[in-house]
Amino acid sequence: MACGLLSSSDKKASELEVLVGNAMEQIVEGTVQVPDWLPQDSIDRKRELMGQFDPTKHKGFVKLVARYTDGDGGYLLRRQTANAVELMVDSAKKDGVILQVRSATRNFDRQAQIWGAKWRGERTLSNGVNLGNASMSDSAKARMILLYSSMPGTSRHHWGTDIDFNAFENSYFEQGEGLAEYNWLKQNAAHFGFYQPYTSKASGRTGYEEERWHWSYRPLSLKLTELYKAEVKYADIKGFDGAEIAPKVSAIEAYVLGLNEELIP
Repeated sequence: MACGLLSSSDKKASELEVLVGNAMEQIVEGTVQVPDWLPQDSIDRKRELMGQFDPTKHKGFVKLVARYTDGDGGYLLRRQTANAVELMVDSAKKDGVILQVRSATRNFDRQAQIWGAKWRGERTLSNGVNLGNASMSDSAKARMILLYSSMPGTSRHHWGTDIDFNAFENSYFEQGEGLAEYNWLKQNAAHFGFYQPYTSKASGRTGYEEERWHWSYRPLSLKLTELYKAEVKYADIKGFDGAEIAPKVSAIEAYVLGLNEELIP
């Protein structure tokens, strides 16, 4: 009996099973092993960890098929993440749940635009505060932005492993369709390798406020988190408004590493 060729979805599922099952095996006690999908040169790797590259020109990144997004177009992710997203979105659809990616990879330059606009008061924060009109210390300004936005060079969205689904307000996910979508993700996302990095802070998690829309592909992001902790220093966080405040607000310890325990190496 002849063996049939694997379909595209079967190949994605096979790759996903291997990645999810082996995520922890890449972490070696006492050292940080660098996987082959990251630059082996430490300088190039640090640039990638901090988003200092163009994902449109990176061979490891692909554009999400439009039907998995809100139609805005141009969303890029690491190939492994994109495959897992597509499998998960298709699975949710079979259960009557519609998931649409509304944000994916943002490099350093894009994050600097977002951060700078909020810092200078060109963009009002989600809580209605405009820092251009506020009288507060630079540390207080930074903490205000850090409620929901990362400093450039510290965002998980630099990595091609994290996506935002459907809405950018927690309230959306508290009732109706939003609640059904969030419940589906909580019950099923881990089967595809996805975990919510910024869960409720009631358990003592530090850093950003809860983000029910934000999900991270653990088979890759676990290693990236480990490498970031080992290789990125405060002296590397620079080149944007308020960068000098990063150590004062513990941007690495409290924010980069202020995670759902499932995503801490």
